[in-house]
Parts: sequence; structure tokens; C-alpha cells
Amino acid sequence: MKKVLLPIDGSECSRHAVQHVLARRANYRNPDDLEIHLVNVQVPLSGAITQFASHDQIATFHAEESEKALREARSLLDAAGVKYSTHAEVGHVGEVVTRLADALHCDEIVMGTHGRGALRELLVGSATLRVVHLSKVPVLLVK
Repeated sequence: MKKVLLPIDGSECSRHAVQHVLARRANYRNPDDLEIHLVNVQVPLSGAITQFASHDQIATFHAEESEKALREARSLLDAAGVKYSTHAEVGHVGEVVTRLADALHCDEIVMGTHGRGALRELLVGSATLRVVHLSKVPVLLVK
């Protein structure tokens, strides 16, 4: 069984990563042997905000934001009839993604590239670079 971790942020790049995994899965002799894990990582809120919001309010906010980010990826996998697991985490993306890949014994991380602004095509996002740097398993970047 092969395990794949898909970091999802709701972007077009992460949608492309899901579509890529679905296309590869279709070529497997036993497609159900592929175990897919979706993860969304929310950045911790600043101390200024946490002074005015309770722990429960912050947890609810993070959960709602993760659900929004995962919605399209879940819809794509549901439409394809694919089983998957979801994980909603809070922390620094690179560290959380690589820690989760280790904990789940994933064989690969498949994620979209991220760039901002006019240089989008030339740059890979800092979170993506951090995952590549920290990962003990192969990282496939999908544009």
C-alpha cells in the first residue's frame, strides 16, 4: 500500500495536486491500494488576536478555515469515489506537513507550488521550499 500526503490550502495549485494524484491512481493495478491523506495547516494567530479571543473561539476559527480550504479537494475525491482521510492542523506549514508525513508513514508528499505576484511562475513558495528541505520522503511539486 502506498500512502500519499496532500497539503491543501484551497489554491489552484493544490487542486492540480489532487487532480494529479487522481490521474496517477487511475493507472494503479489496484487503485484502492493508494491511501490518500489531505492536510490543511492553519497559521497560528498572533498574540494580539489571542488576547481578545478565547481558546474555543480560535479553535473554531481554525476548524472553519480548514474546512473551507479542504472543500474543493474533498469534492474532487468524493466525485471520483476515492477514500481519503483529512487532517486539520495548526502550526508552521513545513514543520507540520513533514511531521505528519513521518507520523503517518507516508511514502510521498504531493503538493502544489506556490508563488505570489508577478513572479509567480519563477518562484516556489517558502512553505513549499521548507517541506522540500525538511522531508524525509520524496516531494512531488505540481504546478
